[in-house]
Amino acid sequence: MARVIISILMLFCFSPSHPQQMKGSWYGRADVITSGPASNYLTELVLKQKGNDLEGIFGYYFKDSYQSFFVRGTFNPKTRLVNIRNIPLLFYGSSSRTGIECPMHFEGKLMVSKVNSTLSGTFYTEAKYRYTCPELRVSMKLDASENYDSTLTHVVAGRKFWSPQAEDVVITGNPAMPVIQVAAPVQQENPEQKLVDEFAKRNTIYEKDITVYDDSILVSFYDNGDIDDDTISVFLNKKPILIKRGLSARALNIYIGLDSATEVNELSMFADNLGKFPPNTALMVISDRQKRYELYLSASLKQNASVRLRRPRKM
Repeated sequence: MARVIISILMLFCFSPSHPQQMKGSWYGRADVITSGPASNYLTELVLKQKGNDLEGIFGYYFKDSYQSFFVRGTFNPKTRLVNIRNIPLLFYGSSSRTGIECPMHFEGKLMVSKVNSTLSGTFYTEAKYRYTCPELRVSMKLDASENYDSTLTHVVAGRKFWSPQAEDVVITGNPAMPVIQVAAPVQQENPEQKLVDEFAKRNTIYEKDITVYDDSILVSFYDNGDIDDDTISVFLNKKPILIKRGLSARALNIYIGLDSATEVNELSMFADNLGKFPPNTALMVISDRQKRYELYLSASLKQNASVRLRRPRKM
């Protein structure tokens, strides 16, 4: 009987005093697991939790730049494991924010005590990138104030938090989506309608049908090959959602909320120009929480490049 009482007392003494939840603001650092000297990444993760689903913003400060991205993931309260996929991180050997990115995923474990809550784990990549994009070991602590507005300690760039960078475009809602433009529109009666008319005149080449499982997806465009000043507009269901954005080695990110009532959505790339080396080519990466697709698109002044996004039928 005495052993039972002691066991119960020990259980209460060592049980976490805080609920097993991931919501809040986490900050820390990530270190490259490689030989030789390498810079670390100062990291911040602000999350909201609904059931076992997570969403929020991941931000990091590396060398001379601060980057922030919308992320979605899962949390298993039984194992305390956190999984967040498709996080682009600047290559650890980059000298500036214009360097190439590594497509990474995060897996971490939540540890809760009376003193603090920590999230420790790794950023890892797909097998085909593992030789150029090594793992990063990361450790973050929960901001005790839980005001969802913490900044990276002593880092001014952290104050940019929740503000997407120039490469990040956040689009919510469908079909009444806002159109994102770079510069002030040219003085015309209706420049958007002129773009729609020009889109309709060109032939549309369907590259592939893709099955997506989420109500929202991340679409990233990169210039394929030499950076030659290619400029594109992006259409969803024949309506422009992005106008005249330049392609480069860094991702042009678009977060798209899909119409849940539409089984098939059509995503198209429209060539605003041909760059220095025709045609206008791009690598398009489509990601949801389950899969990641890479497609090479080619558009010209006579044809658009499109993919069909199919939602699985509910049984």
